[in-house]
Amino acid sequence: MRQLTVSLVATLVLTVAAACTAQHSEVTPTGPVTAQIAPQPVAAPAEDALAEPVADEAKSLPAAPPPPAPAAGMVLSKSSAQRSNTPAPMIQTQAPASSSAFTATAPEPDRENYGHVDANPVQRVAENPVSTFSIDVDTGSYANVRRILNEGRLPPADAVRVEELINYFDYAYAPPTDRSTPFATHVEIAPTPWNAKTLLLRVGIQGWKPAADELPPSNLVFLVDVSGSMDEPDKLPLVKSSLKLLARQMNAHDRISLVVYAGNTGVVLQPTAGDQTATIEAALDRLEAGGSTNGAGGIRAAYQLARQSFIKNGNNRVLLATDGDFNVGTVNFEQLLDLIREERKSGIALTTLGVGTGNYNDRLMEQLADAGDGNYAYLDSLQEAEKVLVEQRAGTLMTIARDVKVQIEFNPAQVAEYRLIGYEDRMLKREDFNNDKVDAGDIGAGHKVTALYEIALKGGGGQRVDPLRYGDALAKTQDSGELAFLRLRYKRPEDGMGAASRLIEAPVRMRDIETAAATTPSFRLAAAVAAYGQLLHGGTYTGHFGYADAIALARSAGVEHSFAEAGEFTRLAQLASALGSRAAVASGTRIEE
Repeated sequence: MRQLTVSLVATLVLTVAAACTAQHSEVTPTGPVTAQIAPQPVAAPAEDALAEPVADEAKSLPAAPPPPAPAAGMVLSKSSAQRSNTPAPMIQTQAPASSSAFTATAPEPDRENYGHVDANPVQRVAENPVSTFSIDVDTGSYANVRRILNEGRLPPADAVRVEELINYFDYAYAPPTDRSTPFATHVEIAPTPWNAKTLLLRVGIQGWKPAADELPPSNLVFLVDVSGSMDEPDKLPLVKSSLKLLARQMNAHDRISLVVYAGNTGVVLQPTAGDQTATIEAALDRLEAGGSTNGAGGIRAAYQLARQSFIKNGNNRVLLATDGDFNVGTVNFEQLLDLIREERKSGIALTTLGVGTGNYNDRLMEQLADAGDGNYAYLDSLQEAEKVLVEQRAGTLMTIARDVKVQIEFNPAQVAEYRLIGYEDRMLKREDFNNDKVDAGDIGAGHKVTALYEIALKGGGGQRVDPLRYGDALAKTQDSGELAFLRLRYKRPEDGMGAASRLIEAPVRMRDIETAAATTPSFRLAAAVAAYGQLLHGGTYTGHFGYADAIALARSAGVEHSFAEAGEFTRLAQLASALGSRAAVASGTRIEE
């Protein structure tokens, strides 16, 4: 027996030794090869010497030169590394990532960053008759909330910006009759669905939309985060596929550049004619993720390249695609905003495209776009990218009105209280309305903006705030039949960065009030989405009105057949109701559905 045991042990030792020898003799790694290549950084622009703009935007560009080597921290695919004549100082293997699946995995909620939002309070007209705010065309919150609901959880309240949910939908407002006025205004007022004692005032703005062949040439710089945090299927692979969709819409008069950043920054594609689709897509295909995230450095490099390729009277824009997880360089929130505010003076706008889960910085992405006179979208799928970058390309890329401000003065003889739904981080001081130095939101071609006010008429029983005992008697107020007076200010982009604003005015009259049955289908959809957003945010002012009521309101006018995204909206509201019920059961709380 002892001899047999020794024999077995010896056999085992020889077998293990053979396996180890075979393992160490293996030369070819099983995963894709990634290499760190010698950097080719972008030189910092001199403060007193910027490149002159390119004035002749009508000329087609020649094919792009071969792209330079990327910056340190940018990782190339295996084939790119093999083609390089520079020996790679370090070779490592990594598990392959699927670029064909963009389904988000369950996030780490505590690492996602959202700006705090307190719902706008009720205002008494006798004390504060004027409401002033900047318009907002962002839709990022809607897609991000959709992503969170589809992951099987309710979104954090601060992730819900109600105005972005409302503005996600096209309400089929009539456009302006000609280009001389960049947008048309529409007003509708009827009983509030969640409070029969108040009225819901809808102010709609529809931007002018040019035909596809009327779009001016574009100078676009794709600024792509290739840091290690982007190494997920719903991040860099989705960004690459999304930007390819946009690149395929460009023509010979357009220019596309590609800048990447990780620990350092680098130019992957110099300004290239928009019809050189194969060259542009090849540059995107070479990108892989790895390294830390110097977002501020990438922003500076992208703006420098945009200035060098500036097209006079064209669409000059940087498109930043990232999860917002900046961790080296300038990472202070206010310093980043100051950087963007300074860069926008060059006439180059910033669009932010957010991606990813777990570490997503929604607060930074939304605020950077606001500071950069651009717009913010969250891409949770390639379908959303197609909507933002293809279907709504004109609105995403072309600005038709700058610094658009809305001001409504309510008549204290008719209106006791009002409450603006959403736009909490877009509120302005009353005096800011006439101050052209105060920045506000921009409207892109074909964009639509909707604002909703819940108002309580005097004597209507809908007041929430007690009147002041020693308030003004309003003896001079006249009953003119007006509920409110609407004012809008805007600047025309063609008038230059220092242009004076223009004014549009219109009264809102008592005779404009409609019955609930007479409201348009788009009014009901907007009200339903507003209720849904308020419920997700906590439902402070919605009473017993629940998700089921919002769904019924949307369906009451057949909106699922009239509006493209309405069917999805009702399904999301049903999902939110189910998730809310599950959470309530788990906590032992009774909720209204």
